[in-house]
Amino acid sequence: MAKHRSKRYQKAVTLVETGKSYGLEEAVSTVKKFPAPKFDPTVTVSFHLGVDPRKSDQMVRGSVSLPHGTGKNVRVAVFAAGAAADAAKAAGAEFVGFEDLIKQVQGGFTDFDVAIATPEAMTEVRKIARVLGPRGLMPNPKTGTVTDDTAKAVNEVKAGRIDYKLDKNGNVAGAIGKASFEAGALLENAQAFIDSVLRAKPASAKGNYVRSVTVAATMCPGVPLDSSLYTKN
Repeated sequence: MAKHRSKRYQKAVTLVETGKSYGLEEAVSTVKKFPAPKFDPTVTVSFHLGVDPRKSDQMVRGSVSLPHGTGKNVRVAVFAAGAAADAAKAAGAEFVGFEDLIKQVQGGFTDFDVAIATPEAMTEVRKIARVLGPRGLMPNPKTGTVTDDTAKAVNEVKAGRIDYKLDKNGNVAGAIGKASFEAGALLENAQAFIDSVLRAKPASAKGNYVRSVTVAATMCPGVPLDSSLYTKN
């Protein structure tokens, strides 16, 4: 049975030209024209990449600081003790602790968006990897979330740093702001994310790294980008 689409969604579809591949600026402009729902939609850039997710040497992951932030209140959990814990609290982390916080997560608590840990705490944090991992919350040195400088990590995340990771279907996606953002801010955020994903291309990747790129807002149709603009990378 076909899924019923709202009138708002159907109107948005008419603004996307069938068979057309858009430049980034025009794609952002098109998303901005979509009829707005009762909330402020998140705008996302999604890649389908020509890599094999089953091969560890073709993993694509990284982080990028968006120049205009994400427009989202990021809830941060920090696994640390002593001075590092105090610094994290001072920087605005919502949840800070060590053994007590680990026990909470073991009990099912995952009401946060980013997890940060000191290298010393990681020995214990690895014990809850089966809880954090599937939710994309496991701290990782490659994304700057395993560090002794907890204050800097918290500030960067709060300021608009996003982490991304290849999924099992070869896709990478990142939220680059809210539909209410000025078009120029969305454009600069989108470009920063795209550039980061292109730089993250594995050395072992063969053929076209970028298969497709789409810009979309929550509960709205996707706007396909001209991926040929990015295949040279």
